[in-house]
Amino acid sequence: MALITQTNQQYYQGAQQFLSITASANETFPTTFDTSIVSGGADSWDPLATSYALNNFKIYTSSTGLPGSFSEYIQAYAVENNVITITDPLPANTIVVVQLKTLTGGNYGATYPEKAFGEVVEEGYGDYEYIKLGDAIDNFMVGYVGDGKIIQTAKKSDVLFFAKRNLQEFSYDTLKSIKSAELNIPPSLSVIIPQDYVNYVKVSWIDKLGVKRPIYPANNLTINPTETPLQDKNGVPTQDNFGENTEGTSITTERWGENNTSLINSEWTQDWAEWGYSGWGFGPYGSAAAGQLYGMDPQYAQTNGWFGIDYREGKMTFSSNLAGKLIVLEYISDGLAYDLDTKVPKLAEDALYSAIMYSIISTRAQQPEYVVQRFRREKNAKLRNAKIRLSNIKLDEIVQVMRGKSKWIKH
Repeated sequence: MALITQTNQQYYQGAQQFLSITASANETFPTTFDTSIVSGGADSWDPLATSYALNNFKIYTSSTGLPGSFSEYIQAYAVENNVITITDPLPANTIVVVQLKTLTGGNYGATYPEKAFGEVVEEGYGDYEYIKLGDAIDNFMVGYVGDGKIIQTAKKSDVLFFAKRNLQEFSYDTLKSIKSAELNIPPSLSVIIPQDYVNYVKVSWIDKLGVKRPIYPANNLTINPTETPLQDKNGVPTQDNFGENTEGTSITTERWGENNTSLINSEWTQDWAEWGYSGWGFGPYGSAAAGQLYGMDPQYAQTNGWFGIDYREGKMTFSSNLAGKLIVLEYISDGLAYDLDTKVPKLAEDALYSAIMYSIISTRAQQPEYVVQRFRREKNAKLRNAKIRLSNIKLDEIVQVMRGKSKWIKH
């Protein structure tokens, strides 16, 4: 049986077309999207109802099917188990289109604002690369649990626990689980950490050409204190009526936000350039000294700026030269934050099954150690294979990078 169940119209446009023939009341239209049809409520067909915005689809009708002839259907209908039931009878041979919400507002109807509906269709693009975690668990129960199989008995709840736990571990160093958020740096020089953030991978600001400029952590330059207690004149922290230390704003953070980064990175300023061109500062060394600064620390010799993490407020902070900049934060999630995350690349599916088997066997009492070690070695081997597959190394790309390295490449 084929694994692709959607038509090209369903996949690319997020639309499914029907023909109303019966012209009778309560006519049904069963949809077959991979994405389930979601209704906001009994009156969600009414644009004036608050539940209307909760639908993940719209219905359009046309008597001819010609472009521009479709209009949104806003009469009563009901949704159950991906089947749409239209209450009032439609004229015979009416063309009905169910359109999932898209970033551009869909492909049917006369006018609707762009980027107003959501991105249900776009979420399904490239989805064939993955298998849903629920499907992976069902496959494991069928293939590995039962009489005459490796694992005689196992609760599905146990399998679910180990599957989620191993998916988290895979997300940190094996799966392609890096997310990226495009953000603007406000005058406060801080942005809130994303809700599913685990650790950062890279932070960059985007120049006018759209090129990433790396921003470096300010680990050795400054710090975001986790506690800022107010003190009396003797330096003793003061307490509130509940006996807890009273907290103030961080002076360290304020000074960092107001600093002149040119004093840190030894930037070659306009004044230096004018002095240099006029002959000042060259001395007996002549032009050979141009651009050279004695005692400059290479780790601070950059003008892209710095970032830090304020765990007290749950924010990322940035140096003063990044105010108003557009940045991209690349970070790691654990693969379980949202339903879309709970997907396993098919290239790592076998590794997940081996990891679940090892987790179950290794936590059971009175298991022979040689059996446990066998499953451990098998898990590590398949995880290594998954890393190689997902690394996506292409020889042509490596060759292209090495062309400028003055090396001979034979292939």
